[in-house]
Amino acid sequence: MTNTSKQFSDAAGPLFALINSVHPVSDAAMQYVREKIELTQISKGTLLVSAGQYCDQLYFVNKGVLRGYVKMDNKDITTWITAENELVTSISSYYQQIPSIENIEALEDCILASIHRDDMNYMYKNFPEVNIVVRVILEKYYQDAEERAYICRLTDATAKYHRFINTKSHLLNRIPLKYIASYLGMTLETLSRIRSRLSQRG
Repeated sequence: MTNTSKQFSDAAGPLFALINSVHPVSDAAMQYVREKIELTQISKGTLLVSAGQYCDQLYFVNKGVLRGYVKMDNKDITTWITAENELVTSISSYYQQIPSIENIEALEDCILASIHRDDMNYMYKNFPEVNIVVRVILEKYYQDAEERAYICRLTDATAKYHRFINTKSHLLNRIPLKYIASYLGMTLETLSRIRSRLSQRG
């Protein structure tokens, strides 16, 4: 995707808004981000990161929905689902510089803003306020991971689905049911029965 001024403004604007909403950032830091950020457009079904690949980019989702998944016993296990105004990367690969253990797939056509790990490290050293911004944003990432772990501990399938619609209802109609079922740790048939039963109750 070519970075014209308008494309950059349209796609990077939400990222800058998120940064400023977390903590004030110097003009120098914002200018550095403008210089280093890259815009990427990927189509639905495309793998942003493949298992075994090294991931050295931190992505901001400007538009679209993505999921992380791992392969176990020839099955896809959806580990997380995310959408606009959130960060995406393979955490273990990005921070530990090891091959990714998961795949990251676009569930819709996506527009992403990305920055390289080396550029982030430069900002940590030269713009201390960036450490605060990233810490707060990563707290949200770990809260989502904790939520996924909590759902996995629930033993009642209906309770799992209720938990999902209470926390991610805005994504319900944007994600194929098979991926929601996988995320919740149940079969598609079980999820379909739950949805049918709940719809009959009105």
